[in-house]
Amino acid sequence: MSGTREENKDYLFRDMPVGRAVLALAAPTVISQIITVIYNMADTFFIGQLNDPDQVAAATVAMPAFVALTALANLFGIGGASKIARCLGRGDRETARRTAAFCIWTAAAAALVYGMVICLVRPWLLPTLGADGDTYGFCSSYVFWTVTVGAAPTVLNAALAHLIRTEGYARQAGFGVALGGILNIALDPVFIFALDMEITGAAVATMLSNAVAAAYFLLFLYRTRRETVITPHPRYYTVSEGIPGEVLAGGLPSFIMMMLGCLSNSVLNRLVTGYSNEAMAGMGIAKKIDMIAFSVAQGMTQGVLPLVAYNYASGSWKRMTSVIRTTLGCTLAMACTATATLFLFAGPITGCFIDDAATVAYGRDFLRVICFTCPSTAVNFMVITVFQATKQKAQPLVLSLLRKGSLDIPLMLLLDRAAGLGGVAWATPLADWLALIVSLALFLPYSRKLRKESGGLPA
Repeated sequence: MSGTREENKDYLFRDMPVGRAVLALAAPTVISQIITVIYNMADTFFIGQLNDPDQVAAATVAMPAFVALTALANLFGIGGASKIARCLGRGDRETARRTAAFCIWTAAAAALVYGMVICLVRPWLLPTLGADGDTYGFCSSYVFWTVTVGAAPTVLNAALAHLIRTEGYARQAGFGVALGGILNIALDPVFIFALDMEITGAAVATMLSNAVAAAYFLLFLYRTRRETVITPHPRYYTVSEGIPGEVLAGGLPSFIMMMLGCLSNSVLNRLVTGYSNEAMAGMGIAKKIDMIAFSVAQGMTQGVLPLVAYNYASGSWKRMTSVIRTTLGCTLAMACTATATLFLFAGPITGCFIDDAATVAYGRDFLRVICFTCPSTAVNFMVITVFQATKQKAQPLVLSLLRKGSLDIPLMLLLDRAAGLGGVAWATPLADWLALIVSLALFLPYSRKLRKESGGLPA
């Protein structure tokens, strides 16, 4: 039975028609990413039904601290997935096992430490992120349950999904992430309204849903322990053989991009808070809606990362090139469709979240601007993924720094002074399109180098 499963996985990575292979790996990942965004939006939606802009604003202020958990999951999940896929491409299953054990245990430990630190520094951190007298209490409660209590399950949920995807278990990875998302959507109204816990209820629901999803992944690994190289068994844990360095190098660009995204959102929160809590709430709603398009690009590229890495390590250059072209074409088409939809229907979509005219107006205006990042994000994510999958270190790091932090924060500050609140919204798309120019400048010479090394494959 195990031999049959292993042959099926090898067929997916080596021989399955490229379009089908991309679909098999990317579709479950995209669906799970969308469900993750929907359950994050569900928090905003159900909190919004309280018609209290202060609580919506509090959830927005707390988001950078929570998103940092995703950064940790990407550091060990994407970094580990890239190395494991290359090991499997070479047929080195033992190193793949040791890499998986390192990623699982180190990710859990890092999450616990992070959660405790955030708990201790809340009185200083939350005002820095933008909490004021009206939002601090709500924000503090939300962070306690989602970040302090929920740190380890949240990180393990996302990291394990990345890792098991490297062996072709894309459907199972997608199911686990979706399970947490659907459960969160179901629990939100129970805790927020039925138990009258308001924003605290949303936080508890998020923590519990991530815990259930993490438990599902651990149960899956136990049931497939004789077939999979993804194992948490302590005997495989090691910090030798260069495993930590390769994992961290592979995951660092995604980690930095997410962390700089947190910093960027924190600066944005501080700027927008200076106008009003309605503006903060509207901006938060707009960013959550835009994350649906963001999640499609992220899901497509994360889904095919193992496929690109496997074929790179096994020397299947032509197949790798075809995977990249197919994925980029599909992602760009969906990104352009999302931009048009969000721009045309920004008002009605924002109005679904809260019955407050001022908040809806701010959210509509923000959404019509930030939706223009969708196409550039699609290309930037694909380029970063290719560099990560092929063991390049400098290029994805540079692009991650450009996408968030080094460009958009100065632009926010400059445009805030020059054009006020309306100008702040334009910082994100401007930064992303500038990063796209650099992405192409780095990727096109690298793609020519790959074609030359592979014997002059057609472009």
